[in-house]
Amino acid sequence: MIYNVAQLLKEPVGSTRQFRIDSPESIDDGSTHILPQGQVHLLRTDRGILVRANLEASTAMTCSRCLITFHQNLSMGLEEEFFPTVDVASGQSLHAPEDAEPSTTIDPHHMLDLTEAARQYCLTSQPMKPLCQPECQGICQTCGSNMNTGSCTCDIPADDVRWAPLTRLLGSVHS
Repeated sequence: MIYNVAQLLKEPVGSTRQFRIDSPESIDDGSTHILPQGQVHLLRTDRGILVRANLEASTAMTCSRCLITFHQNLSMGLEEEFFPTVDVASGQSLHAPEDAEPSTTIDPHHMLDLTEAARQYCLTSQPMKPLCQPECQGICQTCGSNMNTGSCTCDIPADDVRWAPLTRLLGSVHS
């Protein structure tokens, strides 16, 4: 997801380019493996290049209930402004704005790398508690067997005696 933006940086503010990511490049940071696809729209601004992208990604996740690994499809909108580090016309070094992240700078060869931005947006698009299926049963608290594949042979634990007064009160309310 690297784009040469030298020509776009030479053009006036408002100039655009569009790209389609058809053959997804893998983004792998060790813990997640992401395969993004979608549309990328580059817009020349007075300070640099505004990137807007609608991406679809597939990533491996671990179910928060049963702990199996499954693939999840994610949709995300990416919008970031990238800043040049070298002037295209003169070759003189430029200073990025103070609020610019290091991952949002265009390298000295005028190559704009969307890989890190796409990875960050993908990570923030992931659910906090991913589920392999909405009705996931999870694992048995006693033996750890996957309740989605069948029931376990554990005895059902007896009610905690500390809750007995509340259980009696609940029974009297329903009577």
